[in-house]
Amino acid sequence: MAPHLWSCFTRKGSNRGDGIAERRVSTADVASESSRGGGGQGAVVVEMFSSQGCATSPEAELVLSRLGRGDFELEVPVVVLIFHVDYWDYVGWKDPFGLSQWTVRQKAYVEALGLDTIFTPQVVVQGKAHCIGNDENALIETITNAPRFPAPTLQATFTKPAPDSLQVSLTGALRTKVDSSGANVMVALYESGLVTDCPRGENKGRILSNDYVVRKLEKLCTVKDISHKKTVSGTVNFPLWEGFNSTKCGLAVFVQNSSHQIFGSQNFQLPEDI
Repeated sequence: MAPHLWSCFTRKGSNRGDGIAERRVSTADVASESSRGGGGQGAVVVEMFSSQGCATSPEAELVLSRLGRGDFELEVPVVVLIFHVDYWDYVGWKDPFGLSQWTVRQKAYVEALGLDTIFTPQVVVQGKAHCIGNDENALIETITNAPRFPAPTLQATFTKPAPDSLQVSLTGALRTKVDSSGANVMVALYESGLVTDCPRGENKGRILSNDYVVRKLEKLCTVKDISHKKTVSGTVNFPLWEGFNSTKCGLAVFVQNSSHQIFGSQNFQLPEDI
């Protein structure tokens, strides 16, 4: 039995004629809750660190799925991203979505937030505050009290240069000033509608459902000393996994500074025919 404390611890398309599929998504086509924020304010980024090897994570995953669907009817729009860590793999079940990269990301938050332990399911909101993922009241309060920033006005072009590769080009304004400390514009590719039969470990015998699972995370660019109107652009390349289905995937773009705080985000659904 794993130790527990709190939870678990320790469009329109074009044919280019060169065999490359390309689809462009404009800000008018963005399936983004960000555009619904009052006064031009964008969505709040809600990250959860989870594991199929943690007994209390499945319930938290359901809460976050409901959050992403809008079941809580919050006035604050959200972008939900779930990172599966790998430090529970030793318990008896290796999480098929767990990556050491996400464990490193969570540890950076633990340090930035001044915490003395790492646990699942942990929710981090706007990179600034945290709570337990299966505590609905704390989750809603943390989201409601989170700082909000203008949503970027990025346009996205999706290209598949090969069957197992997705290229995303983004250009537009961040709509938030970035000072001399600088910030990174990050792009996350996530997948929903995942179902796993778990025959071993803490969740033995359960059918696990997972949404908003981050499969890839890349840096679009680093910005410094720019105004809110300054146009930024860049391209990221994602190697695709077996069984990739664009209709189950989405793309989240967010701006994060060196203190790990997030200020500005935008969410895209992938074109169905990419």
